Amino acid sequence: MDKRSKIYVAGHRGMVGSAIMRRLASDGYENIVTRTRSELDLLRQSDVDDFFAAERPEVVFLAAAMVGGIMANMTSPAAFLYRNTQIQNNVMSAASRRGVKKFVFLGSSCVYPRDCPQPIKEEYFLTGPFEPTNEGYAIAKIAGMKLCSYLAGEGAWECVSVIPCNLYGPGDNFDPDGAHVMAALVKRFADAAGSGRERVVCWGTGTPRREFLHVDDLARGIMLLAENNPYGSEPVNMGYGSDMTIKELADIIAGEAGFGGEIIWDASKPDGMPRKLMDTARARAIGFVPEISPEKGIRMFMDDYRRFAGLRKG
Repeated sequence: MDKRSKIYVAGHRGMVGSAIMRRLASDGYENIVTRTRSELDLLRQSDVDDFFAAERPEVVFLAAAMVGGIMANMTSPAAFLYRNTQIQNNVMSAASRRGVKKFVFLGSSCVYPRDCPQPIKEEYFLTGPFEPTNEGYAIAKIAGMKLCSYLAGEGAWECVSVIPCNLYGPGDNFDPDGAHVMAALVKRFADAAGSGRERVVCWGTGTPRREFLHVDDLARGIMLLAENNPYGSEPVNMGYGSDMTIKELADIIAGEAGFGGEIIWDASKPDGMPRKLMDTARARAIGFVPEISPEKGIRMFMDDYRRFAGLRKG
């Protein structure tokens, strides 16, 4: 990408979008266009059309999406499917008609089959049934990846399709009803330590394995791919390269929070996919190496939450 390119970051206030903004600034990109949700409703096609007609960006990073943890996905699958497909369709429809040259689409590891060989290679995409607890979100992300790729095949733009593993970092959502696992556990243990509670109850068995990538590492990887993409419209996994059980994650977070009480696992609650570890050979081939270890990242993330919640370090 040219440093003078006009770039639109959709969802610039979210966790991924704000990380992309930080990375663009550090890499010397200055011609950035953003709109808040109150300024531009991406669910309204006419508003999106007007925005692209007026601004005519050359590059789009689509980081705007309805996201949430396992509880939110289970209780509102229709909303996750409808809102995300609507946002994607509106933005891509307008962008493809207004001269966008490069479109960067953020997928999700939930697009892969539930019972996937590990580590997960990009070639496993659409080879089996989804994990039912986040099926609506998965279908929406698959539709977005395919639409971006189809439009690239029809000559609209260069499609850059990124599939990240579980993410965390500044700007994450700590709402108990919508948080992803890392944020949910950080809040739970930090609050328990701060209030002196002796027990913390966690969902599931704790045995599923997950891979966690700090969002600033993801943003660096996205920029590497956006600036040098040898894979065309093919998706590219981005992950840390190793995983851990949710129990191991909880133990690390509990220690960082200063919680010394009992951890109880509620096996009546769903676990989700048994394991999600990404094969990141494609990303490594373009020079992507994560710099923030889970231990360091969790420490930083705990500090983020304490600032957010006004808690003192324990």
